[in-house]
Amino acid sequence: MQRTDQSRRVRVRLCKLATSVILATSVLLPASARAQISDTVVRIGVLGDMGGQFADIGGKGSVVAAQLAAEDFGGKVAGVPIEIIAGDHQNKADIGGATLRKWFDEGGVDAVADLPVSSVALAAQEIARERKKTLLISGAAVSDLTGKACSPYSTHWADDTYALANATGRAVTAAGGKTWFFLTVDYSFGHAMERDASAAVTAAGGKVLGATRHPLGTADFSSFLIQAQASKAEVVGLANVGGDTTNSIKQAAEFGITSGGQKVAGFLVFITDVHAIGLPLAKGLRVTTGFYWDQNDKARAFAKRFFAKMGRMPTKQQASVYASITHYLSAVAASGTDEAGKVNAEMRRLPVDYFGHAASIRADGRVLYDLTLYEVKSPAESKAPWDYYKPVTTLPAAEVFRPAGETGCLLGKS
Repeated sequence: MQRTDQSRRVRVRLCKLATSVILATSVLLPASARAQISDTVVRIGVLGDMGGQFADIGGKGSVVAAQLAAEDFGGKVAGVPIEIIAGDHQNKADIGGATLRKWFDEGGVDAVADLPVSSVALAAQEIARERKKTLLISGAAVSDLTGKACSPYSTHWADDTYALANATGRAVTAAGGKTWFFLTVDYSFGHAMERDASAAVTAAGGKVLGATRHPLGTADFSSFLIQAQASKAEVVGLANVGGDTTNSIKQAAEFGITSGGQKVAGFLVFITDVHAIGLPLAKGLRVTTGFYWDQNDKARAFAKRFFAKMGRMPTKQQASVYASITHYLSAVAASGTDEAGKVNAEMRRLPVDYFGHAASIRADGRVLYDLTLYEVKSPAESKAPWDYYKPVTTLPAAEVFRPAGETGCLLGKS
C-alpha cells in the first residue's frame, strides 16, 4: 500500500511538471516568434513625390496602394501590426537620403516603397545597403539599379529603361521609324533611357541622328523641339517622364511636328499622362507597360478599390507599390521575420502573382514579368472614362529585360 501511494505521488508530481513545461512553452513560443519582428511592428515607408510633377503618377495614390495591400492582410502580419507611413523626397536625392536615414535610424522603418526619380533611388539603395533595410523600388526606372549598383536588400518593380527601350525602340524601328532624335531629361533616368534606347534602335537596324537635353520640369520645349524638327528624324524619342512627357507631346503638336510627318515615341508613359494630354492628341501613341487597369479581372478588381478612394484609375507605379508590398508581406509571413536579408531571400524564392500574371525575382533584384505594347485609342474607340489602351502585342520578359549575365551585378554568381 505504501509503495502504491508513493508511486501515485510520483505520477502526480510528474504530471504537474509536464503541465508546467507545456504552459511555459505555450507562453514562450509567441514571444519568441514576436522577437523576430523588430519593435513588434512591421513599419513600411512610402517615399515619393507628394506635390511635384510626379505626384499624379505616385504621390497620394502610392500611399493608398500601400494601405490597400496592408488591408489585404487584415492589418497584421506574423502576429504584429502593419504600419504605413509616408514622406516626400521632393525629387531631391539629399532630401530623400536624409528622410531615409531618419526613418531607418530613429523611426523603426523596416521597408521603403515607391521611390520615383532614379537619382533618389540610387542614393537610397546605398543607404539601405548600409543599414541592411529593404527597398521595394516601384517608381525609378533606371536599369542600373539591378546592374553594378544592385543590392541583396532591394527589388526593382518598375518597368526599367532597358526593357522599355528594348520594347518600344525595337517595335517602332521595325514598323518603319528608322531614324531617331532624342529629347532627354538631364538626370540619371534620362541619360540611361537615351543610352538603352539608342542601343535598341541601332540593334533593330535604325540610326540615331542626335539628341538634346532639357532640365527636369521645364515649361518651354520650343528650342528643343526646333532641334528635333531640324534633324528631320522620322521619330522623336522622349527620354523623359511625367509632366515633361505631357508638355513635350502637347508642344510637339503645336509646332506641327506630328502633322509634318514626324512620329513621337514615349518610352515611359503613364495612363495619367494620356489623361492629361487627351485622346485627340494622344491617339495612336504606342505605350509599353507591365500594368493596365483593364488588362484582366485581377487588375480590374484592384483598380475598382483604388478608384473608390482616389476617383481615378491607378498608374503602373501605384500598382507596383501594391504588388511589391503584398509580396514583401507574404515573405515576412513565410519567414517569420522582418530582417532584410532573410525577407529578401524569401522574396526571391517565392513565386510572384503580378495581377494574374506569373512573375519571378532574380538574384539581382529584377522582378520579371511580361510587358504589353499598347496603342492609345482614338476618341471614337474609347467607350468609357479611362478606356484608353488597346493591346498590340505581348512582350515576353525573357525578350525585353536585360539578361542576368549582362547586368554587371555580382549577386548570385559564385
